[in-house]
Amino acid sequence: MTWEPERLDDQHHLTECDPGGMLRAVAGSAAQVRTGHRVAVESGVDRLVADVRPRAVVVVGMGGSALAGDLLAAVCGQGAPIPVVTVRSYQLPGWVGATDLVIAVSWSGETGETISMATEAVRRGCTLLAVGPAGSALEAVAVQSSSVYVPIPTEGRPRADLWLVTTPLVVAASALGLVRTEPTVYERVARVLEEVAHRCRPSSDSFLNPGKTLAMDLAETVPMIWGSSPLAAAAAARFAARLNEDAKYPALFGELPEAGHNQVAVFDGPLAERDIFADTATRTLRLVLLRDLDEHPRVTSAREAVVRLAQDRDVLVTELAADGDHPLERLASLIGPADFATTYLALGYGLDPTPVGPITELRARVTH
Repeated sequence: MTWEPERLDDQHHLTECDPGGMLRAVAGSAAQVRTGHRVAVESGVDRLVADVRPRAVVVVGMGGSALAGDLLAAVCGQGAPIPVVTVRSYQLPGWVGATDLVIAVSWSGETGETISMATEAVRRGCTLLAVGPAGSALEAVAVQSSSVYVPIPTEGRPRADLWLVTTPLVVAASALGLVRTEPTVYERVARVLEEVAHRCRPSSDSFLNPGKTLAMDLAETVPMIWGSSPLAAAAAARFAARLNEDAKYPALFGELPEAGHNQVAVFDGPLAERDIFADTATRTLRLVLLRDLDEHPRVTSAREAVVRLAQDRDVLVTELAADGDHPLERLASLIGPADFATTYLALGYGLDPTPVGPITELRARVTH
């Protein structure tokens, strides 16, 4: 398969190559925020404050559902009064007990690992909050244990429904006093995502479209995506995962300053070599820096030095800067364009961004 950038402005191709409607699903992110907020409130997540504040919040899930836990930790920030951790496994860590809140998240409501950990949480006497579709196995666990359950309308695509599963977690964290969310926050986040969707719409030409431009930057390169804060690093992890799933594309992600102690060495490696006179770049490293407004001063210095190091070695660099007052707004400003870019990258290669054949096959082999 070959990269053909002209495909990105071919409306017929964008429609024909995306029968699953991934572009439409990504464009619906704003509605997900509004729906996620509404169903969380209607489900009574404020009941969580009736108990003593938990010792820790443990989010359990897999794939995009687990990523919601990473985003929650990023939104709560390093100043959160209790730890917020994500577990991707069949078992809870041994330290999780009756004084902890376990939040089980499953887009399908049938994820084996998540059901296993939710059941174990109930058995250990933990407070359980569950997020998933109505009528699912996860809902049965929550109902049987008299736990709070947030039913979400899962009509889109699992990895495109990130905001639908993330927003209820933020509402819960706000009820527990772990993050400040004034009444207007969710609507502001929705408007950020609406603006991104407008600028990245399929009918917008590549030279004006941030999603298409970013896809063209990534094409024929090996992306190494770094965040300049825990929040930006969570967005980087999301970016890499969607490159894997949508475009079937390899990608690394990291966080400064840690990436400066290991991944930066790749600048002197074989993948960083490129022929500047070639018509098309092959095996070319691309550094993608996701910049947060809330950077440690030393990280800002490291980020600026990294850019200079890359430029000295002719390593390609793309920078995306977060925008917004609230952490959730800043996340949306980074994740929104990246979600469009990964979809456009797939379409530019002539790939349907929806199917994930190897993942489906692996699940079948493990299950059976």
